[in-house]
Amino acid sequence: MYKPRHLVVAAALLVSAAIPVSAQQSTAPPPPPAIPYGSPIGLEAAKKAMAAAEAEAMKNNWSMAIVILDSTGHLVMLHRLDNTQYGSIRVAEDKAQTALDFRRPSKAFEDLVAQGGIGMRTLGLRGATPLEGGVPIVADGRIIGAVGVSGGTAPQDGQVAKVGADAAAAK
Repeated sequence: MYKPRHLVVAAALLVSAAIPVSAQQSTAPPPPPAIPYGSPIGLEAAKKAMAAAEAEAMKNNWSMAIVILDSTGHLVMLHRLDNTQYGSIRVAEDKAQTALDFRRPSKAFEDLVAQGGIGMRTLGLRGATPLEGGVPIVADGRIIGAVGVSGGTAPQDGQVAKVGADAAAAK
């Protein structure tokens, strides 16, 4: 014969099992502070970014498309290294645009999707490419552009984009 307390325990277990997984997950961390946009990147800084990104890709023998956008979202430079698939050009542009529009590396969206659950909502964000390889270019505390890279693995693309962005931001 069941005692009432057994019923209470059983009911509690049933209720906790019925709570959706997303409700049991911790909430996402707050977004990073918004970095203001600055004047568009100049040609010389874009050349520094491109040279550094290309050198990193070539050092590792990675065929990649590399895109530099200015802070208004306009194309400043595009290089497709030898033997890079044509589809990587658009993907690199999308990664750079994501980094610029959302003022954070595109990897932030990749990480959210990889978490599953509530992070999958990221796929509904218009213009957010959830693939590593887009990095904002920040100089003097302002976003002056973005680098987008595609053609390798996601970590390879991210590595090359970061090298390019860091070179453009260096004085």
